[in-house]
Amino acid sequence: MTATASDRSAAPVVDTETEFGAKVAGRLGRESVLWLTTVGPTGTPQPNPVWFQWRDGEFLIFSKPGQPKVRNIQRNPRVSLNLNSTEHGGDVVVLTGTARVVDQRPGADEIDAFTKKYADGLRSIGLTDEQFYAEYSVVLRVIPDRLRGF
Repeated sequence: MTATASDRSAAPVVDTETEFGAKVAGRLGRESVLWLTTVGPTGTPQPNPVWFQWRDGEFLIFSKPGQPKVRNIQRNPRVSLNLNSTEHGGDVVVLTGTARVVDQRPGADEIDAFTKKYADGLRSIGLTDEQFYAEYSVVLRVIPDRLRGF
């Protein structure tokens, strides 16, 4: 199954009106980690597992300042986002899109949703909400333009 940005006039990239899109949307709401792949300075793909929030057709990701993924996005905003597949290679979800580093902090509702989603994760790494947002102070936004998988 594939959806592209050119299809956006008819439907969003993650189209919950389709069986596949509804399945992907459900996973984006449940899963804790996705793989953000940026392009390094030599053209080498650089995958990193990241926490994320999916909302209104856009991904919200936080990063520590100065990380290679941040520099990579500033140099080349094209990225891919992958959910883990099953042990035998099923449930493949790959989104491609454009990432950007934004100066504007997310709204209180986004911060609240992100904090609730990762409450257990924050405890597991020994950070309070305040410590996390201070340490992971770079805001990344990704708008997907293509979805493929099975």
